[in-house]
Amino acid sequence: MIEIPSDLHKDLVPLAFLLGSWAGAGVHDFPGSQKCNFGQEVTFGHDGRDFLEYHSHTWVLDKDGNKVRPLESESGFWRIDADRKVKVTLVRDDGVVEVWYGELADRKPQIDLATDAVLRSSGAPAYTGGKRLYGYVNSDLMWVGEKQTPEVELRPYLSAHLKKVVTPEEVERWAKALPDDMPDDGIAFFK
Repeated sequence: MIEIPSDLHKDLVPLAFLLGSWAGAGVHDFPGSQKCNFGQEVTFGHDGRDFLEYHSHTWVLDKDGNKVRPLESESGFWRIDADRKVKVTLVRDDGVVEVWYGELADRKPQIDLATDAVLRSSGAPAYTGGKRLYGYVNSDLMWVGEKQTPEVELRPYLSAHLKKVVTPEEVERWAKALPDDMPDDGIAFFK
């Protein structure tokens, strides 16, 4: 279920499906890097202004699913205009700044993005652009990222399946919202 906070800026309502903390795993595969599974934590938040604040941390997982080392981290801001055009500014831990443009699909929670500008600091890895697809599917957040470098044509390199993280505060809020006349055995609730 998608909840729309009462203090969410009205322009961001179409992006409400992104809000919250997400965690899950995916696959990293790009020429010149070792193919691996990775874990990811993503947070989309807001403070009432006309943007979502975004943070993502990924780490390499071993064959047993244990954290081995950090993989990538990025932070940024997501905006949407009245025509459903999405604008994202990201800063990555490797010294890359990206401006992404795309749009929210019609009648479904899916966003297609492509880089419009890439700025690299000295020492940052070769990178010329990318594409991303985000989708809200059966209450989960799924995404795939493509990237290109001067040596490698645009190709998928990261994809993940993330589940919404439920906080103790959310559980408490839901518990307080339960009706007082809930059946004691719980079974009648499902009949």
